[in-house]
Amino acid sequence: MVRYALPRIVVCGLNPHAGEGGLIGREEIEVIAPALDEARAALGAGVEIVGPMGAESAYRKAKDGRFDAVVAMFHDQATIASKLLDFGEAVNVTLGLPIIRTSVDHGTGADIAGQGIADPSGMVSALELAISFARQGRPRP
Repeated sequence: MVRYALPRIVVCGLNPHAGEGGLIGREEIEVIAPALDEARAALGAGVEIVGPMGAESAYRKAKDGRFDAVVAMFHDQATIASKLLDFGEAVNVTLGLPIIRTSVDHGTGADIAGQGIADPSGMVSALELAISFARQGRPRP
């Protein structure tokens, strides 16, 4: 597991283009931005938190190396990007739980169950990351 001395995190907005300054929803202004201010105050100078940012910009900038992690507001906002970049090997991590929770980046595969054709590599990746968290200390909320 990679540890960052000064992690750079970008948080996606809920609405398209992060609400366009309130033109397409006010959740970014009224809920998300204040929550990020609280997180910055609680975490201090050791963590860079940017956002809320439109998801399409956040993922592009993360792919280019500007950010170490992207926090998505909902499932499909996160999985579209991860499936495009690394389908089958990407791992979903849920932070803020009292347990380590990792999962594959794809669905259950119910349509191919019992046929002997499933590729286990995604599950192996999820298990390896969970083991790494367990050995090194789980991510803290």
